[in-house]
Amino acid sequence: MAVDRGRYTTLVEPERARGSAQKRKPPQRRLVVAMKARELGRKGIVVGDRVALVGDVSGRPDTLARVVRVEPRSSMLRRSADDTEDTDGIERPVVANADQLVIVTALADPPPRPRMIDRILVAAFDAEIDTLLCLTKSDLAPPDGLVALYEPLGVPHVVVHKGGSLEELRDHLTGHISVLVGHSGVGKSTLVNALVPAANRAVSQVNAVTGRGRHTSTSAVALELPEGGWIIDTPGVRSFGLAHVSVETVLAAFPDLIEGTVECPKGCTHLDEDCALEAWVAAGNADPARLESLRRLLSSREGTPDDTP
Repeated sequence: MAVDRGRYTTLVEPERARGSAQKRKPPQRRLVVAMKARELGRKGIVVGDRVALVGDVSGRPDTLARVVRVEPRSSMLRRSADDTEDTDGIERPVVANADQLVIVTALADPPPRPRMIDRILVAAFDAEIDTLLCLTKSDLAPPDGLVALYEPLGVPHVVVHKGGSLEELRDHLTGHISVLVGHSGVGKSTLVNALVPAANRAVSQVNAVTGRGRHTSTSAVALELPEGGWIIDTPGVRSFGLAHVSVETVLAAFPDLIEGTVECPKGCTHLDEDCALEAWVAAGNADPARLESLRRLLSSREGTPDDTP
């Protein structure tokens, strides 16, 4: 549920009682703090991982269990440390086993950053995680322009504002393990506190000079929703490196365009004039808006570590 300086907060499900013991009061789930066993070596453990524990798993104060196994992951959201050659595309795991990525972005204060949204979408395609666009602060600006920009990609969206209803968002979250990602100041922690009142996530104001928020959530944490399901709140990001994502991975998210790449030259980036997709789409084989979206996402892989609007 959380990782902090080599200590892992885990939620332990109770084992079912057998025989006559079934009549007793069932044991409760409990939080257990653990450390990584030496035999795991450099294998990373992130929020969302399912693990096996040994040692003291009572959950009593000042006790410590050991993580001895990380179960196979159904998904892994990653970002590169940076997009420069110096980092050689070093991957940083963000969250494991999520089945939905919620991109939280404000419609104003701070203004939307479509290039950042594009990069997070590419990371979701790479992880094979469903996406949801959550547009906050709709009381400050209309959502129409941003919604139209992502309509060709088929990304579902919800629109919310402070004090407004969250029922539609709750419907999308219930029964899922959803990771919330967004840059600082978009209202992500405010959303989390509204969805899980006991969360007490810190919130911040946007700097009037820079138009940016401060990083108030300093580490990822998994929180159980009252309606069922989980949300994983992550620290606000100012960059989302994609050096680990290939052109082929992005293209795979556009099955309607793949056939048109057959005549492309070897090593085609699908961004140059000699790309066969241009003529293929012009001949009416696919929606031009889809090609524009593909190229926008491919271009986002080349963004700087601190994308601006």
